[in-house]
Amino acid sequence: MTDISSLGYVRVRATDFDAWREFANDTIGFAEGSGPEADALYLRLDERIGRIVVLPGEEDKVEAVGWEVRDHLALQRVQAAVEAAGIATKPLTLEEADTRKVEAGITFEAPGGTPLEIFHGPALDHSPVATKFDNRFVTGQLGLGHVVVPVDDLDEAYRFYAETLGFLPRGAFRLPAPPEHGPVRLRFMGVNARHHSLALLPSPDLKAPALVHIMVELEDLDQVGRALDRVVDAGFHVSSTLGRHTNDKMVSFYVRTPGGWDLEVGCDGMLVDETSYTAEEITADSYWGHKWDFGS
Repeated sequence: MTDISSLGYVRVRATDFDAWREFANDTIGFAEGSGPEADALYLRLDERIGRIVVLPGEEDKVEAVGWEVRDHLALQRVQAAVEAAGIATKPLTLEEADTRKVEAGITFEAPGGTPLEIFHGPALDHSPVATKFDNRFVTGQLGLGHVVVPVDDLDEAYRFYAETLGFLPRGAFRLPAPPEHGPVRLRFMGVNARHHSLALLPSPDLKAPALVHIMVELEDLDQVGRALDRVVDAGFHVSSTLGRHTNDKMVSFYVRTPGGWDLEVGCDGMLVDETSYTAEEITADSYWGHKWDFGS
């Protein structure tokens, strides 16, 4: 079993802060938090100071995907496993840890190029989570949601997350590919009862540090539907219509963020009972809906 308990946070660089504030706070309905980085946009879903942190940058990219562990002993075990796999790690400096409002952490680049941070001891913000539209997000022990990242070598990345970090395989989706390439699969991986906290997308074109999408879960369908209405009214690009996925049963839609990657907003995600679950290969992405429009 993995020492990693949940997806803790994602830090992204962004070129258009005005668009991000309109999108995140006035359209989706995150709560705007505050933190030690004066020029950052902290997006609150719960008592964490910012599950998604948007920082100014000269390009839109992911700066760090933060995975949470229980304590310093778990952090030491993860660090030892990563270094035994031949990957160098660096401890977060005191300043970096204070910036992230965590007690301690390490950072390294995962196979595929995604910058990871493993941390413990997040500081909590006990003030009310006041969203503009009274959104209520499903987090807690399930973490932020899930993140999908591109990888150029799926097998290498999959082995690393499963065998080194201890992520649990939670099925796959076979992608269309020429016969000479053999089977090509999108891999789903979990660390807790959420069906998947991570998915690995084979991508020869989209290179890390990049994101495919982040999923956030709301408590009920009405909140999801109202968010979709606001997205349409505000003129943001709907990458996928409302639908229900076959693997995690999430009812969701996808919207293009100002950073160029997608945000999935959903509800009703399944919880996995690991004592009886077996990893399966889905043959359709959704039971219904999720009509994709990849235009800009």
